[in-house]
Order: sequence, then C-alpha cells, then structure tokens
Amino acid sequence: MALWLYKLGRFSARRAWLVIASWIVIIGIVGGAAALFMGPTSNDFQLPGTQTQQMADKLKAELPEASGGTGTVVFTSSNGEAFTPAQEQAITAALETVTTVPTVKGVIDPFLTTAQKSDGAAQIADGEKQLASGEAQLAAQAPTLEAAAKELAAGKAQLDAAQAQIDAQKAQIAALPAGSPQAEAATAQIAAGQAQLDAQKAQWQAGQDQYTTGKDAFDAAQATLTEKKAELAVAQRTSDAAAKVLFVSENNKAAIGQIQFSESMNAVTPANRQLVQDKLNTLDSSGVSVSFSKEIVEDVSEVFGVAEVVGVAVAAAVLLIMLGTFVAAGLPLLMAIVGVGVGVGGTMALTTVVEMSSISPMLALMLGLAVGIDYSLFIVNRHRQQLLSGMPLRESIAKATGTSGNAVTFAGLTVVIALAALTVTGIPFLAVMGLAAAATVTVSVLVALTLTPAMLSLMGTRVLSRKAWAKNATATTKHNAELAGLNDAEKASADEAVDIARSSRGWGGLVTKHPVVSLVTAVVALAIIAIPATGLRLALPDGGSEPVDSSAYQAYSITGESFGTGMNGPIIVVGSLPAGLDKNQANTLNLDVADKLREINNVTAAVPVMMSEDLRTAVYQVIPTEGPASESTVQVIHDLRNASSTLESELDVSIGLTGQTAANVDVSEKLGAALPPYLAIVVGLSLLLLILVFRSILVPLLATAGFLLSLVAAFGGVVAVYQWGWLGGIFDVANPGAVLSFLPTILIGVLFGLAMDYQVFIASGMREAYAHGQDAKQAVRTGFKHAAPVVTAAAIIMISVFSGFIFSHLTMVRPLGFALAFGVLIDAFVVRMTIVPAAMYLLGKSAWWLPAWLEKILPDVDVEGAKLATLTDIPDDAQELDEPLESTTVR
Repeated sequence: MALWLYKLGRFSARRAWLVIASWIVIIGIVGGAAALFMGPTSNDFQLPGTQTQQMADKLKAELPEASGGTGTVVFTSSNGEAFTPAQEQAITAALETVTTVPTVKGVIDPFLTTAQKSDGAAQIADGEKQLASGEAQLAAQAPTLEAAAKELAAGKAQLDAAQAQIDAQKAQIAALPAGSPQAEAATAQIAAGQAQLDAQKAQWQAGQDQYTTGKDAFDAAQATLTEKKAELAVAQRTSDAAAKVLFVSENNKAAIGQIQFSESMNAVTPANRQLVQDKLNTLDSSGVSVSFSKEIVEDVSEVFGVAEVVGVAVAAAVLLIMLGTFVAAGLPLLMAIVGVGVGVGGTMALTTVVEMSSISPMLALMLGLAVGIDYSLFIVNRHRQQLLSGMPLRESIAKATGTSGNAVTFAGLTVVIALAALTVTGIPFLAVMGLAAAATVTVSVLVALTLTPAMLSLMGTRVLSRKAWAKNATATTKHNAELAGLNDAEKASADEAVDIARSSRGWGGLVTKHPVVSLVTAVVALAIIAIPATGLRLALPDGGSEPVDSSAYQAYSITGESFGTGMNGPIIVVGSLPAGLDKNQANTLNLDVADKLREINNVTAAVPVMMSEDLRTAVYQVIPTEGPASESTVQVIHDLRNASSTLESELDVSIGLTGQTAANVDVSEKLGAALPPYLAIVVGLSLLLLILVFRSILVPLLATAGFLLSLVAAFGGVVAVYQWGWLGGIFDVANPGAVLSFLPTILIGVLFGLAMDYQVFIASGMREAYAHGQDAKQAVRTGFKHAAPVVTAAAIIMISVFSGFIFSHLTMVRPLGFALAFGVLIDAFVVRMTIVPAAMYLLGKSAWWLPAWLEKILPDVDVEGAKLATLTDIPDDAQELDEPLESTTVR
C-alpha cells in the first residue's frame, strides 16, 4: 500500500497541472449538477412502518382534509395589555390575507373561533330554555290527555254495556211469534234505542278521534323534545370537551392562530413560509406583536452560517501558527474546501431524486472541513520535516504521500466504515446522512492523496517560511559541526541518542515516567465526567430549544405561559369506527372515546375534531399537560397506545397515533433500538481493520476501549449542558430538555472514526519506531514525540471546526457540534495522548503481540512505510514510474 501511494504521490507531483486540471473539471461538473438538479431539503424524520406513518397514510387516503401540515402563530399586544376590538379585527383581516399564499388551504382565526364557541354556548343555553319550556307545556297537557282518555274509556264501557243490553233484547224478541203486535212493538222500540245508541257512538268516536289527534301531537312533541335533548347533550359534551382548548387567553392578552397547509410542513417552500410571515408582520402597525412557531420560521435551505465561518477562521489561525506561512496554512484549507465542494455539491445534486434531511449536507460539511484540513495537514507536515532533513522536493512529496498518506487512507477508511454503517440502522434519513458524509470523507482522502502532492510540487520550498529555512540551516551547521569526524553509524547512533533524550521530555515523557498514575487519573476523570450520561433522555427539538430571541422560542414560551405547555405539542389520535352507525350515534361514540382518552394521566383535553363522510374514520386532538419533549408526554403517547385494546373491547373503536409529537417519540425509540447493533458492526469492522493495520491484538482493543471512554464522557458533557442546563448561558441553552434523538448514533459513528484517526497517527509512529528496531517502551516515547505536535494541531482544528457549529443557525446541529467538539477534545488529549501511551508503555513488547497463525495470513499493509525506507535511485523520468517500484529497492 505504501509503495502504491508513493507512486501516486510522485506522479501527482510530476504531473501537477494535469492533476489540478482534473480536479477543476470535477468541481465544474459537480457544481453544474448541483445548480441544475439541487432540490429542497427537509426535516422529515418519520420512519416507514411506524404507527405514526401508518396513521398519516390512513388520513391522507380516507380523510384528506385532515392531512397536511399546520403552523402556529401567536399574537400579543405590543404594550402587554388586552387586545382592543380594532386589534382583533386587524388580526382577523391579516389572517384572511394568508389564505392567498400558495399551499395554504385555511386558517383558524382565534377570535372567530372563540366567538363561535361563545355563540355555541349561548345556543346551548337557549336550547335548554326552549327544551324546559316545551317539557313544561307537555307536562301541562298530560293531565288533560289522561282525563280525556279515562272519560273516553268510561264512555266506551257505557256504550258497550248499552249495546249488550240491546243485543239481549233482540234475542228475546226473536222468541216472540213473528208478525205479532207484541213483536212489532218491541222491534220498533229496539230500533229507536239502537239509533240513539249509534248517535252516542258517533259522538264518542268524534271524541276519540280528537283525542287521538291530540295524543299524536303530544307524542310527536315529546319525541322532538327527546331528540333535541339528545342533541343538546351531545352539544354540551362537545363544548365541555373543548372547554380547556383555548385560542384566546383568559386575560385576552394572547391569541393563537393556526395556518393549515395542503402539504406537509417539510414540503412547504422557504418562499411560502416567508410570504406567510410577511403578510402577518404587517400587524406591527396595529400594535400587535407576532411570533411564529418553529414549523413556520424554520428555513433549512442554508447549511452554512456565521458561526461555522468563525470555526473555520480559528482553524486557519491554528494552521498559520503551526506552519508559519500563509501559503502553507492556506493549502490544507484549500484542500478541505475542494473536498467539501465536491462532496457536498454532489450530495445536493441528488436531492431531487433522494429525499434528504437538512442535516445530511450539514454533517458532510462538518466532517468534510475537519478531515479535509487534517488529512492534508498530516501530509504537508511530513513533507516539511523531510525537506528540512535535506530530502529532494519531489522525493519528499512522494514519501510523505506513501507514509502519512498511508495513515490517512486507513484513518479515512475507519471514518467511512463508521458513517456507511448508518445504513444498517434501518432509518432512511440516517442512512442518507451517513452515505453523504462518507462520500465527502472519501473525496477528502482522494484530494489529500492527489491534489495535495500536486499543489506541494508547485509551491516548492515556499511550503516553509524563510525564517524556518534559516533556523534549519543554522541548526544543521551546528549539528554537522558537533558530529564532525564521526562515521555514518556513529552519526546515526548520536542522532538516535539525542532523539531518545528529547522523547523523555514533555507530556509524553511525563506520562511514560508515571504510567500508572497517568492511566488511573485519566480513567477516573473520564468516569466522573460520564456520570450525567446515566440520565440521558432523547427527543427531537421543539420551539423551546431555539434561541431565546428567536420568534420560535417566543411563540413556544408565550403559548406555554398563556395556554399551557401542552398546547405546543398536541397529539393526533385517529379512530376507526364500526360500520352501520348514523351520524348521531357516531357523534356520541366519538364523545365516549374522547371521555376515555381524557381519563389517561397527564391529558388536559381530548376533543373530537373531524369525521369522514362514511362515518368510519374519526380524528381526535389530545392536549397533554406538558410540552412535546417532556417525559410525561412521552408516557402519554405510550398510555394512549396501550388504551387502544380497551377502547376496542368496550366501544368497538380502534385507535392509532400520528402527528409530530407521536412521530418524535417513534423516531427516538427506533434510534435507541438501532444503537446496539450499529455499535457492534462499527466496532467489529474497525477492529478487524486495526488488527490489519497494526498487526496486533492489544492495540486495537486498547483503541476501542479508549473510544468507549471518550463516548460516555461526551454523552456526559452533552447531558450536563443541553439536558441539565449547566453552562447554559455560555452555550445559549435557555430551555434545557431532552437530547437530540439521533445525536448518539451520529456521535458514535463520527467520533469512532475520528478516534481511530488519532489512534492510527499516534500508534503508527510508535509502530514505525518499533519496526525500525527501538525497544518497545522507548518506541512509545519516540512515536509520541513525532506524532504529538501534528495530532495536537489536527485535534485543535477539529475542535475549532466543530465548535463553530455549537452556535449554528440550525438549532438541531448545535448539540451535535458540541458533542463532536467535546468528544474530540477528550479523545485526542485524554485518551490518545494520555491513556494510550501510558497503557502501551506498561504493556511494552506485548502490545505488539500477534498469534503466529494470524500473522501468517494477514497481508502486510505497511502502514508505517517501512518499505519506503529502502528505496534508492529513484528515477527522475516520469515514464519510469510505470515500472514496478520494487526494481528500485536495495536487494
């Protein structure tokens, strides 16, 4: 590997303009593709297969009017007083203008909604009065109807008795002789009686008909009253359910409006978001202050802000101090910019075909800058040292590429493995993020191995300042005078003795003189720092995590103060109702469901808000007691889901949850479940790679154990600052809360890759000294002395770049920037530069132990570039580089 990279470096140095031109073409192609095909990024962190996504799909198919995104607008009077009627009218008018914004399908006016609720309450009260009056009238009519019924019944009995008497008389007449005067007289008398009775019957029937008409009217009125009573009961239950859901505060000093979009909030363009803000900001002239929720003001179209520029500027200052010349300091920066430009540009060009979260290019940018600077710096630093030792320019470039470039290749490979392994989590946005960052790191490695040698060739000796050359000339003259009269072997021995003496001084010497104390102190210190990590909670950011002076934070805090923090994170419940219900039955059932939902702990309100035309799908809004990222709200999500079986058994209604609050819980829990397998894969693959690189068992194990210490300590720092609020004033953490849910996964991948970077550069120097014949313990000091300065500079650069993101304009990036900066700080200076040298000094020769059978089957990647030390008579003709380099080695 070292020989191949040597050959690549030599070719790049001799064909510098060809290499530079090639990269210019690549930059042009990638830039053109990004300009033509770049699409919008989003903050869509929903996960396929989760209940949240399933319910969202169900709503889109069965109740499309309930789908789409919603943003909140909070209105307050500029003078802190209650709204005036004129201000209320101005707010209503301004909200009406918002409906003209593309993709806005409606608004909820707080004052109209409150007025409608008041009107509804008044109608209920009026209806109850009318109901009471109707019931009173019916109650008054009931005795009359009862008396009439009794009178009719008595009359019917009398008529029936009279008819029976006449019928009996008819039977008696039948026994008389036919045609007799007695029979005829009796017959005439009976006929007269029957006629009189029939007249009475007709009179009775008229009374009965009148009674029946009255009774039917009474029954109809009673049925109407019963129906109205049921309607009023439903209306009253609905009003009671919505009583705690306010849109205007009780003191009339704050109001909440809602903007309903026809598409998800992630799909709403920055232009349309801004248009909504512009239309409502006109209320300033009416003395109304407007604060917009995070969903409306969040603009993720820009991935680079002022804070990030400051971080890069600090890195540039570190380079200038270390390298002493603007030309040399500018080279790693330029290489990093090229790598980031190609990597991030290529990523952005794919946004039209690959759904990409806003943080995907941000992570690639963050890592591309950091590793791009560091990887080029390692090669530049080695080249500078070799030039000062008298090595020819192009030979120095080639050997720097073959040695430090070899370490860069394997260090970059560990980072790529860690990032690409994000695909195994099964989380789409993490997979895309990891692949984008891995691609950018790969480009940075290629830039370091090709473009850096080409640029070094053109820079010539200007890579060192005149002062450095003069100082080196003086030191060389003095050195030669001191060694005058000695043969080569004696000179080498004297140089080695000086090198050994120097290696016993400084931090490396101190650590190896007291290895046990250094090791124990460092481990105990990291264990203490890691203690807060035991309280780690995960969630996605909400408005409370935004800067205090931001509109999103103001909207979040005013909502919490005036309406309760739960209004910042409503939970959407989707119900599946049984078939065969009429509308009244469905409404009653929905209220029964809402009653059950309100019984759950820490639920302030549960309101039925919408139902499909076929009466089979219903939507309920549940307001928790606390904000969306609180522990109690997470428990409410679980309790609501657990209540589904009870609702199904008791009411024949099944429910599921959707909305941003439920989605956040799903994302956090799935990310937590993905951590163990991800960590196992990353550590496992990298262990194999490190065994191959160092040809040792204990060194990779030590490297991994050190990483785990760095990781838990970094978690401890993040929890202390962003969850507990320690040093919140310094890091602009006004409202401490749960930690960004995907931070642990990203931190594991990135920090592991960077930790292995430093392990490779520190341990490869020790391996190189050991391979060249030094005692194992002395090799630790020698390797540390040579690697420590450049690793220190590289770590400071990394920390500077990552620290710039602590104050990023994208809030979700801030804790990630802190975690990476703090993790690198601990890993570089405590683990790699304290624990590792102390532990390896104690291990001695056993640190490099490798089973004989494994040593036979492992290929020799020559990470320390031992084979390059034997190269002589390097051909000056570029064409000769096509011949095997082994022909130039000493045999």
